[in-house]
Amino acid sequence: MSAEEVAGEMKKKFPEADVRIPRASRLTASVKKEVLLDVCSFLKDAGFDHLSSIAGVDRAENFEVAYFLWSYEKKILVTLKTAVQKENPRIQSVIKIWEGANWHEREAYDMFGIVFEGHPDLRRLLMPEDFVGHPLRKDFKLPEVE
Repeated sequence: MSAEEVAGEMKKKFPEADVRIPRASRLTASVKKEVLLDVCSFLKDAGFDHLSSIAGVDRAENFEVAYFLWSYEKKILVTLKTAVQKENPRIQSVIKIWEGANWHEREAYDMFGIVFEGHPDLRRLLMPEDFVGHPLRKDFKLPEVE
């Protein structure tokens, strides 16, 4: 199955998704967080068996969570993006779909404060447990040194 075929199937199943093919064997899709788990399950069933990374991005109006998925069989990389509101940054965990999401979700939680609902052990990964704030947020202020 080519990137074009995956995109076509995805558009049929999720017509509200913004699906693009920026270059051969590369697909990007933006979806609403309410359908994220359904889209992830679809992609896993379509052969995207490797979640290589999850990245948080602080946009002006919201946070964006980007999932980077690889299919060894198809040799296609999918970047799946969804927006999360800044006031209450919560999204469903994908750990039941890809177990490798564990540390990626913990890192996004630690650095941005994005809560991955359903994560079995959501706690800081890089910063000390008593650290105040989330250092990759644009509104994070470095503490004063005395």
